[in-house]
Order: sequence, then C-alpha cells, then structure tokens
Amino acid sequence: MNERDEFLVGGMAPVRCDCGNRVLVKKNSPQHTSVQWLSDTSSCPELCGPRSAFVRTCLRLRDSIEKAVRDGTLEVADG
Repeated sequence: MNERDEFLVGGMAPVRCDCGNRVLVKKNSPQHTSVQWLSDTSSCPELCGPRSAFVRTCLRLRDSIEKAVRDGTLEVADG
C-alpha cells in the first residue's frame, strides 16, 4: 500500500449499517470518526428518504459504528 492509500484507508475496519450500506471506519478518538462509503448512499433511507433535507447523517450507521466499538470489532485509537 502506498503512502496515499495508507493515509486514506489505513487502520479502517469494515462496518455494515443496519440498512445494508457498507463502509470503512476509523475511530481516531471517541469523538472523531472517519467514514469511507463502499456502497451507493442512494439506498440509505435516512440520507435519501423524504426527510433527507433535514438529516445530516445516517443514525442507523452511527448506531452500527457504536455497536462495533462495543463488540470490539472496531477499535478506538485514542480510547
């Protein structure tokens, strides 16, 4: 892996959202999360649904990331 790729995806772990979207995630701290989408976000009901203009994030994905941290499948770098 070259330096650019390591910077972009190094230390990232796969997480699947309850809505089916797949992402790579890196938790740099309890407050900081980096997300790289691996699938088309148009299938996300929260990001593209009728309330999408009012929603800045997918709460299901946030819950899936928090669950991965609790389960130990996603490590928090600073915590």
